[in-house]
Amino acid sequence: MGKFVVTLRKNGEFQFNLKATNGQVILSSEGYTTKAACLNGIESVRKNGPVEDRYEIKEAKNGKPFFNLKASNGQVIGSSQMYASERTMKQGIASVMRNAVDSPVVEELGE
Repeated sequence: MGKFVVTLRKNGEFQFNLKATNGQVILSSEGYTTKAACLNGIESVRKNGPVEDRYEIKEAKNGKPFFNLKASNGQVIGSSQMYASERTMKQGIASVMRNAVDSPVVEELGE
């Protein structure tokens, strides 16, 4: 099972990463000003992650594919890493879909 890891950025913002069972980051959030807002972002991933239509496939300037997970209102909840191929990117989407619903939340705030 994967996990959501909540961290505190150097600028004081909270961020979460959804990690697969192997520890690889499969989805990263934007920065949030409060921990509560960050946890709401995780809830949004739980709700939208299993919905295939919520994934937007993109291509970076260097040609590498990646994806954004969007809420029903079109707002980006999280973004993937850059992938070497479309095939591995699709595996990343499948991993988010599998791990989004019931992965535990772990705080690594370094406080």
